[in-house]
Formats: sequence, structure tokens, C-alpha cells
Amino acid sequence: MARPRPATFDKKKIVAENRRARFDYFIEDVFEAGIALQGTEVKALRGGEGNIAESYAEVKGNQVFLVNSNIPEYSHGNRENHEPKRPRKLLLHEREIEKMHSAVSRKGMTLVPLMIYFNSTGRAKIELALAKGKQNHDKRETIKDRDWKRDQQRIMRDKG
Repeated sequence: MARPRPATFDKKKIVAENRRARFDYFIEDVFEAGIALQGTEVKALRGGEGNIAESYAEVKGNQVFLVNSNIPEYSHGNRENHEPKRPRKLLLHEREIEKMHSAVSRKGMTLVPLMIYFNSTGRAKIELALAKGKQNHDKRETIKDRDWKRDQQRIMRDKG
């Protein structure tokens, strides 16, 4: 008889989010990738520390690395603590890496991390997007649309 599976939590715990990315870039494709972390990095992330605001991902050969992400040192760690801004390897399938490599090299796109979270099984994952940069006039249109939607909600709430 098979052993019963442990109960999983449905909600994913978001550790770090790059909210500015959706404003600065047109998001084309979104990928979920695992992150190769050291022990103290996982403990720091579980504590809610971490920043991916200035980070990006790059393809080197047939591997993808997360560059310039900041996971501060674990407060209760010892001399074996990790480096806060080291490049971290991302775990993806080969066909996903090929798709990213071709888009970055040919189409002039960039790989932007959107969020780091723990999935339902408790593993650290990163949501990575293939994105194209917005110009200033595109950003102004985004602001105008966001304000109009907010006004629509206000009008509907007042009339309703």
C-alpha cells in the first residue's frame, strides 16, 4: 500500500516581487524556473528577505543565471553564510533555454524576473518573463489606462 502524500498548501508564499517590471516592459512569455540555492539562502528567503528589483537573467551557453539579485545574509548563519549578490543558476528545461536564447539574441528581448515565491510543495521558484522594453510614450499610455480604469470603478461604485 502506498504511503499517503503529505498535505500541500494551495497558496504560494511570495517572497520578492518586481512590480516595476510590468510598468517598464511589455511581457511576452512567462516561465517558472527553479533556483539553485544554498542552505542559508533558503532560510533568508523563508524569513521574507530578498530583492529582485535591479536583477535580470542571462543565458550563458546552455544555462541561465539570475544576476544582481540580493538575498541578504542569514542573521543566524555562521562563517559558512552565502554571498548576498552572487549569480544563481536557474533550473529550466533545454527547450525553454533555447527559446529564451533565440529571443534574447535575435529579437532584442530581455529576461526579467517577476517574483520569487515558494510553491505548494515548499520549493523556491522564480517567475521569469521574456520582455521588450517600453518607450516613454508607452508608459504614459499605461498610466492613462490605469487611471481610466480606476475612474470607471469609482463611477460604477457610486451609481450602483
